[in-house]
Amino acid sequence: MTGQAVAPALSVRGFAPEHTGTWEDLVGRSGTGTFMHTRRFISYHGDRFQDRSLLLEDRHGKIVGVFPAAQDLADPELVVSHPGLTYGGLVHDVTVRGEAMIAALTEIAGHYRGLGYRRLRYKSVPAIYRSASCADDEYALFRLGAHRYRRDLSAAIDLDNRGQVSQSRPRRRRKAEAAGVTARESWDEIADYWQVLAENLADRHGAAPVHSLAEITLLHDRFPGNILLVSGWIGNELAGGILAFLAGPVLKMQYSATTALGRDAYVMDPVVECVIDLARTRGCRYFDFGACTYDDGQTLNEGLYQFKASFGASGVIYDYYELDLRAMA
Repeated sequence: MTGQAVAPALSVRGFAPEHTGTWEDLVGRSGTGTFMHTRRFISYHGDRFQDRSLLLEDRHGKIVGVFPAAQDLADPELVVSHPGLTYGGLVHDVTVRGEAMIAALTEIAGHYRGLGYRRLRYKSVPAIYRSASCADDEYALFRLGAHRYRRDLSAAIDLDNRGQVSQSRPRRRRKAEAAGVTARESWDEIADYWQVLAENLADRHGAAPVHSLAEITLLHDRFPGNILLVSGWIGNELAGGILAFLAGPVLKMQYSATTALGRDAYVMDPVVECVIDLARTRGCRYFDFGACTYDDGQTLNEGLYQFKASFGASGVIYDYYELDLRAMA
């Protein structure tokens, strides 16, 4: 006896609709899954993606992991976990670790190679979203020769150990309150907020929200406890707000928007503080403002990052990896 642990035999098979209950159960008892890994969330995309999700089984046929994935819309030789999600990765129970994780990702890579794919992109779950400490997948990717093709920098507040808040923030909050700004959580104003958001993105960035109003309404209907809107008001006029996703131990800002009047009245300061209080009330450990980078992480919007940091936030990494499946044959 050498005392060396033997990795359990693992195998993969493609996801089918009849596996939905098993999938949801695994996500619920995993240390890395959030509501965005559930089939109820993934399915809102409808027929937009060609699904290539997998189930991971041990030698006894027990499901020990799920792998949300789909074919890339622009490249039929690329499979991504997952193109419609901020992060994907292998969602697993505590048995998939060490050599077992290397074996799992080897099986996944081999499966996709057998389907004719040449590359696999893997969006790892950022550390703050994991309810358990389990970065075995990133070590396994290193061992299998993956390269990190993108790294985004986000800014998040540790609610148990909030960083230093800029002196300008309390002053602006007092100015906002003097201007009559109030903030509250309510979904009733989602249509009006979405109009403000769409106008903001079009005017300032020439862009549109990732979700349509119909999609975000559908998601809220499915996950009313996970998708939240905090709006800022000046009297009876909507002046801005934040739409946030509650994902595991994190409340993440998904969208923010203000009107010209709201910007002049510093509406975002009371709104952000209201969201932070809401995160604490919901039992979160972190409030994540979201990424401040673009061009696959090569460009940092320093002004945006410092704005978020001024609320007591600090850096959080989002990593993205790519495996050359041909090199693993």
